[in-house]
Amino acid sequence: MSDWSLEILLSELHKDIHEKLSAARKCFGHPGTKGDASEQVWLELLNGYLPARYEATSGHIVDSEGNFSDQIDIVIFDRQYSPFIFLFKEQKIIPAESVYAVFEAKQSVNSAQVEYAQKKVASVRKLHRTSLPIPHAGGIYPPKPQIPIIGGLLTLESDWSPALGEPLRNTLKEGGKEMHLDMGCVAAHGHYFFDAPIEDYNFFPGGKPATAFLFKLISKLQFSGTVPMIDIQAYAQWLKA
Repeated sequence: MSDWSLEILLSELHKDIHEKLSAARKCFGHPGTKGDASEQVWLELLNGYLPARYEATSGHIVDSEGNFSDQIDIVIFDRQYSPFIFLFKEQKIIPAESVYAVFEAKQSVNSAQVEYAQKKVASVRKLHRTSLPIPHAGGIYPPKPQIPIIGGLLTLESDWSPALGEPLRNTLKEGGKEMHLDMGCVAAHGHYFFDAPIEDYNFFPGGKPATAFLFKLISKLQFSGTVPMIDIQAYAQWLKA
């Protein structure tokens, strides 16, 4: 009989994330340093547990028309089929076609941080994404439709009481389609996601929020499928002789 316990393993995963986020909040006095440390905690979680076809990093996103997103705390992008990433002075610039999801990582959720995250997500969704026809042994498949880019907000705490209640729900519903946040985690209190069939948010207080969020994200990525085939020549037009 095995001494392993899946319940304990999953509980310890959440405990580890919660403790690291709490330490970042307590140990660093400068807000920017706190933010950077929290961002790294989430990035380590995602890169440690997402399937290898995905990678998570911070950076900017660019499209073939030369437009750039805002700086994004967490970008989850394709590493299996995407042909390149620009690297400049430790800054990563990712082609828009390879992006699956973007998140902002903050200390606490409130109306200002939700609006901030919505604007960051919108700066990515408005970018142009190419999609080429796909050759196969029997001919050519038509270009694949663009997958919806998942957007969200990750925090340790909430400025509201209860942490996941009507103030959060009402704030999440503000903004247009490009600003929509699909999911999020308040690691000390719970997680949430938008349920399209009922056109409303489902809140899940308590439990093991970081682990539950991770599993929900993996599920959403599975249903996203694979990003379309990028038109690399659309980027090549920016090469100058």
